[in-house]
Amino acid sequence: MWGVRTAWTTVGDGEFFCPDCGGDRNFRRRTGRRRFAVLGIPLLPRGYAGPVVECAACQNHFGTDALDHPTTVRFSAMLRDAVHTVALAVLAAGGTDSRAVRRTAVTAVRAAGYEDCTEDQLTTLIEALAADTGRLPGACEGTSEPCGAALAIELHEALEPLAPHLAPVGREAILLQGARIALADGPYSPSEREVLTIVGGALLICPDDTARLLAAARTPS
Repeated sequence: MWGVRTAWTTVGDGEFFCPDCGGDRNFRRRTGRRRFAVLGIPLLPRGYAGPVVECAACQNHFGTDALDHPTTVRFSAMLRDAVHTVALAVLAAGGTDSRAVRRTAVTAVRAAGYEDCTEDQLTTLIEALAADTGRLPGACEGTSEPCGAALAIELHEALEPLAPHLAPVGREAILLQGARIALADGPYSPSEREVLTIVGGALLICPDDTARLLAAARTPS
């Protein structure tokens, strides 16, 4: 007989990860106006509803914070770029002279999604980094100030947006991939350890756990 009805208006659309469907779906961003209705006829305004995100598939409504979760496609790209950036950072810190190090880095990057990655491609990128002042770890020539500030920023930019969407084991896996690259030619160098410590921090791994994981990676199983 009577009740409150909501008239929804679509104000945007796109693609998101639907929590109920468990996959990427189209969505409509909607706002609504509530009205008191008698016999189905809207009469008195009762305020506004939303905004909400409505899944085009299941038609369930979610808060707009659902858009903060990356789509499956976006998440895969973020993970791929994160592993690639970590590999480059470790190579930049330890050098590319060792064939074992290069092969370990290529294996990690290919497994992350860059299937066509080669040793030459990584070496070329490292040479470009080396030519860009301030991007590699270590002491700047003629000063006691550490270099590599831009490289550290790139690590944070690649890893920090991804970290909240990874389970702890996923964050640890990325750090351990970097550790395996560094250890392919022997113990960590100071620059490699510095880079891996930055990686741990950017992945929201506490310093004690980062140190523990780096030590565990160094210990033969």
